[in-house]
Amino acid sequence: MLLAGASCPSETARGPASRSAQTGESLVLFFTGSERGALKPCGCSGGQLGGLSKRAAIFNAVPSQSRMILDAGDLVADDGEQDLIKFGVLFEAYQLLGYDVVHLTERDVEIGHNLGLLRGRDYAFEIISSHWDATRDDRPWAFRKHFAMRGRDVFVNVASFDAQIDTAERAAIFFDSLPEARNVNVLILQNCPVEARKHWAERSGAHCLLCPIDSDDPQVLSEPDTNPVVISPGRLGRHIVRLQVNWPESNTGPTLHFEDVPVEETLPEDEVLVHLYRQYQQLVGESQLLENYPRVPLPDDLRFVGSENCASCHEYEYSRWKTKAHADAFATLAKVGSNRDPECVVCHVVGMDRASGFVTEEKTPEMKNVGCENCHGPGSEHVRTWGQAVTVEPRATCRDCHTPEHSSGFAGHEAEYMQKIVHWREP
Repeated sequence: MLLAGASCPSETARGPASRSAQTGESLVLFFTGSERGALKPCGCSGGQLGGLSKRAAIFNAVPSQSRMILDAGDLVADDGEQDLIKFGVLFEAYQLLGYDVVHLTERDVEIGHNLGLLRGRDYAFEIISSHWDATRDDRPWAFRKHFAMRGRDVFVNVASFDAQIDTAERAAIFFDSLPEARNVNVLILQNCPVEARKHWAERSGAHCLLCPIDSDDPQVLSEPDTNPVVISPGRLGRHIVRLQVNWPESNTGPTLHFEDVPVEETLPEDEVLVHLYRQYQQLVGESQLLENYPRVPLPDDLRFVGSENCASCHEYEYSRWKTKAHADAFATLAKVGSNRDPECVVCHVVGMDRASGFVTEEKTPEMKNVGCENCHGPGSEHVRTWGQAVTVEPRATCRDCHTPEHSSGFAGHEAEYMQKIVHWREP
């Protein structure tokens, strides 16, 4: 009954889901999005942000009856086997964290169906999307939650629209069709180019537009002190948007105060979510993703031979390398249970993505750790010819592994990092 006939992004999708009334003196909306499978920062260097197990400390700072928690979708980076495992883990994590509503992108919907997570399954959170398939879906594309704010009824309305297939006017029809009340209208807008944001902001009837962009940090994309506020929720779970809702006595509509809350390393971890991550690690190991990792042949019949084969001619360099952290890189993964996770292992071993490189610790122990051939290239011809043949590509560079995601302190401090691995005679 809340819908005007033309207002629904999918004519066959169910209307807005709703939650029973809550009570509280204030109201806070938490937004996350674009997880892209980042369950936890890699941890190889300190100071990294993120981690599902640390979110609870931020959410629980606000009483459950006074908050709404929303994820804007784009759960995983791809549709590979490890991504599919992560997708299911995220669904479980959202329940444990007390999410109210999870929005799914078109790809999320497809993955959810392929995993059997959508049809006939009920969750502690509501699932919405503007990309439901009429032949298999009966889920809502909008969500409504009731609060009592200072003794007055307030409704938070969340709707999903796609700028490529919908119009701002259709969104306005939906929001206008809601019963007269103190409404806070949140619009999750997919596929929204910069030039379309202003149009949607002016005509959609929303008080807040969520427009995901390729930025790790949350951003306010609208002009300061303008209504509606246009927000990007950030990526990779490193930050959480905290939106404080106030309602002036003049009843002119809600005012929204944006705050960027970093998920800092010092936050306490929720033990239940820590256990969930351990279950994920176990499942990854049992799935034999390392053994089945795609590997391509090296050119010209080259092979990796392992760092031990370099020691006879390069005794000084080898002995110095053995004292460096690179020579013990694999052990750091074993300590945290990630030594079967290919996303982690690839930067802690020799040539995992190439034939004759690392497979598993049991099958190829000589390829553990960051060794000579990571930087110098495969050594089979160099060893066979007693050094007459020079090593050639493929060679790794520091930036292949020391990315902002994995090594937050590397950029701008390259010379300092280089001093940590010096194992050669100068000059």
